[in-house]
Amino acid sequence: MDKQNTRNRTAKKKKKRKKKRYLLKFTLLVLVLAGLYQFLSSSLFDVQQITVMDNSYFTPEQIIEIAAARTGENLFVADTGAMKDKLLAEPYIKNVKIQRKLPGTIVITLEERREAAAVPNGGKFLLIDPDGMILRETGSEPALTIIHGLTLLSRAPGTPLSAEENALLADALTMLKAVEESELFFKSIEISTVIIKAHVYDFLTVEGTPENIRNNIQALKDVLADLYKKGIERGVIIIGSDGYVSFNPMLE
Repeated sequence: MDKQNTRNRTAKKKKKRKKKRYLLKFTLLVLVLAGLYQFLSSSLFDVQQITVMDNSYFTPEQIIEIAAARTGENLFVADTGAMKDKLLAEPYIKNVKIQRKLPGTIVITLEERREAAAVPNGGKFLLIDPDGMILRETGSEPALTIIHGLTLLSRAPGTPLSAEENALLADALTMLKAVEESELFFKSIEISTVIIKAHVYDFLTVEGTPENIRNNIQALKDVLADLYKKGIERGVIIIGSDGYVSFNPMLE
């Protein structure tokens, strides 16, 4: 019986020592976390600088204003998620990355959408990016390729342009990417159910399917270079499949 009592007392003592160790560890952890919180909350980590990178359409000041980013608040308190949401609400901003850089800098890195073409809309123009996203509406004719012949279904900036001719629009935009990469420029294009008519000059056009034009860019460049040398600015360049290209002069 005495042995059993001795074992019980020993077990109780061990249990008390174990509880004391846990309490000491917990107390030390709380003190460390409290000290860390005080350290990170100190003015040492106040935001002193906001850096904007890879912007072209917006100025750094505009980006900072849109994001509602500000200096003076603690770097770790700054709500970078809310900043990102506000920036992504802008149609011209495709993606954004916001980083905290010790001790007091916020870095905002942008991926902006760029204007690729314009679509007439009741006397105004909708500017769209290469993927068909509507960026904004303007009352003046922009120095972009004007796409005619679309029956518009949606017109809201920040949403994809929707038209009854969506498939043809997608083909036309893919073609325009190839044209731009080849350093060519079409003043305007007219979309129809069969082909598109692209205007190089007012009276010099290119006719063919978007696919044929896209696949024969080099042949088109060669023809245009030859016409430029000859001073010819009137006529029709017809592009077919298998590299077929012909030129029909327009008689004045």
